[in-house]
This record gives sequence, structure tokens and C-alpha cells, in this order.
Amino acid sequence: MPDTKEHILLAALRLFARDGYEAVSVSAIAGELGMTKSAVYKHYKNKRDIFDSIVARMNRMDNDYAKEYGVPEGPVEQMADAYRATSFQNIAAYTEAQFLYWTENEFSSNFRKMLTLEQYRNKEMSELYRNYLSAGPLHYMTDLFGQMTRSGENASMLALSFYAPVFMLYRMYDETENKEDVLAMLRTHLASFAEENIK
Repeated sequence: MPDTKEHILLAALRLFARDGYEAVSVSAIAGELGMTKSAVYKHYKNKRDIFDSIVARMNRMDNDYAKEYGVPEGPVEQMADAYRATSFQNIAAYTEAQFLYWTENEFSSNFRKMLTLEQYRNKEMSELYRNYLSAGPLHYMTDLFGQMTRSGENASMLALSFYAPVFMLYRMYDETENKEDVLAMLRTHLASFAEENIK
């Protein structure tokens, strides 16, 4: 059962995802939990401390997922052999797992929604959005495909054609009641991409 510190973290993230980080005060977080501000301050120094704890957890969760699905968790400059050894099967399994992670896991889904809300209002949130959801994954896939192909040619276009539909499906998933249809589209995309591009 989550302890008080955990309850505060989860409640804060739910509010950040619904209302945006900037709009939520420590008083609002305390009110959501039926506690006083001073009770929150026993566990976190301020709202920024809560936010930093959320980002630290996301970093740990991301690394754990990468390890679990057999894809490199560090940059290609430090793990070139691991990038070369990664199969498309691992990439596809990891991509599907990441999609569910970003859509169905309450913590990471709320983190994604918070970044989506705040990306145009807050430079730091915009950078986190790029790192976690747009340019970061695209760059990672470019490095993976660059190591998988002999010459590394067209790796950036392969990565774009691979990741752009995934990125679009996040939005579709949020907008529809037919979640299974979106997951079916994701699986079809992964299979079609493999058939057309992976020799």
C-alpha cells in the first residue's frame, strides 16, 4: 500500500496532468488528499521537489523497461556493441511495451499528459517532451537502425517512418473509446515495417 509520500506524488502528478504543472499549487495538492500544506512539506520541500521526484522516477522506469526488453539503455557512443546486437524483434516488442507504458500505465500516462499540456508554456517541459516523446525516441531509433544496417544510410528516414505512426497513435489512443483498434493499428504497423524494411 502506498505511503503518504507516495500518495502525495501520485496525487500531484494526476493534478499536473489534468490542470498543468503551473496551475497546481501545494495547497491544491494538499486539498486533493485532505491534508494540510504543512503535512505535504514534511515529505517534500516544495512543488519543485515533487516534480523532480516525478522526473527521477520516470528516468528509472525508462531504464528498467529498456533492460527488460533487451534494448540499449544508454547512448550509442557508450554502447555501440549493444546497439549492433539489438534485433528488430526486440525493437518491436519494446515499442509495443512503451506504447502501453505511455498510454495505460497511470504514472507514465499522466507524465505524458502533463508534458503535452505544458510544452508550449514552459521551456523545461518542452525539452522533457522532446526528450521523452518526440526528438529523443526518433534519435534513439535512428541510432538503432544505423547500427542494424550495414552502412547506416537512410537510418534517419527509417527511424522517421517507424516512429511517426507510433507518435500519432498516442493522440488517437487518447481520443477514442476503441483502444483495441489503436493497438491493432500499432501491431499492423510494426509487422508491415518489418516486412518492408528488415531483411
